[in-house]
Amino acid sequence: MTGPLTPFLSYWTAPDGWVHRRYDRPHEAGTARRGRLLFQTGRADMIEKYGDAIDHFRAQGWGVTAFDWRGQGGSGRLTGDGTGHIDRLDRLGEDLAAFYAGWVRPGEGPHVVLGHSMGGFATLSALAKGGIAPDAVVLVAPMLALRSPVGQWAGARFARWQVGRGDPLRPAWRRLETPAAANARQKRLTHDLTRFADQQAFRQAQPELCLGSPSWHWVAEAFRATAALRDDPALARIATPVLMLVALADRLVDARAAARVAQRLPQGELVAFGRGCAHEILREADPVRANAFAAIAAFLDRRAPVT
Repeated sequence: MTGPLTPFLSYWTAPDGWVHRRYDRPHEAGTARRGRLLFQTGRADMIEKYGDAIDHFRAQGWGVTAFDWRGQGGSGRLTGDGTGHIDRLDRLGEDLAAFYAGWVRPGEGPHVVLGHSMGGFATLSALAKGGIAPDAVVLVAPMLALRSPVGQWAGARFARWQVGRGDPLRPAWRRLETPAAANARQKRLTHDLTRFADQQAFRQAQPELCLGSPSWHWVAEAFRATAALRDDPALARIATPVLMLVALADRLVDARAAARVAQRLPQGELVAFGRGCAHEILREADPVRANAFAAIAAFLDRRAPVT
């Protein structure tokens, strides 16, 4: 992210008292004002990880806001050992709806919400429940089903069994820091070696903002909550234009399940990326990333024009 981050950080407190770290920055000086964009990241992410993507939108004239989800980044944590955890995944959509209510500024739109991965789940969940009403929504590799080698039903049942047989807060797997483990993570996330190396360096420099593996409870909740959202009849009543970007080779979330959800949205649009794209579409190699930004820009020009 260009320039120091600290002057643009503050804190927001959710209705239940949970403290979240937030970021607010106007559009880049010298650019025409385009509107306001709320940029929400995925599981174990933090605002800094998507600094270059945020800078891209600011250069396009968007004032950008973001906040770290509860339990991760610079927001209040739910465990003391770095394990990713949450009691109810639906709570994220509730946090988003509460934040959105104070973020919207009449006359300063259009207002757009962009959610990546778990942030995409929370965004669509809040939209389906009527908690947010932006002019347009962009979902990037949304977590609408986990990628499971044994399928959704068996994967969900196994996760529930794991929760019941011991401490539900224990990590679902051990995060290894060996070169082989890092190489495997890189292949799941991005083909851009420089961006992945930057991410690894950030983890070393600021470990207090980073998370390890999810708890078994988190995994079970992810299976449950995403299945409930996929089956929600309210999806067919969403009037907001929604652009969904998916990576067909995604090894973390099920892109085909997301595509089926997109078909149910009255004003849904889908852009699919092939084998050269992994989960972190906006942190991919430059050709893929450029195509993703171009698709988003074209969508917003059509669906959320300046008023």
